[in-house]
Amino acid sequence: MHADVHLALHRLTATELQQSAATAAPTTPVRVQLGWRLVEFGLRLAVAEPQGITVRAA
Repeated sequence: MHADVHLALHRLTATELQQSAATAAPTTPVRVQLGWRLVEFGLRLAVAEPQGITVRAA
């Protein structure tokens, strides 16, 4: 494939992707979703009743 054709196809694909991304609904980033899940998990651990764990000395 010639470089000119390759560059033209790349520009066409990039333009199509930019247009489809502009019309897509914005979503919450994965890092933010994961962070809130970890906060929820931590709060559940903090509120949970402690389990009866026994430690024996050897």
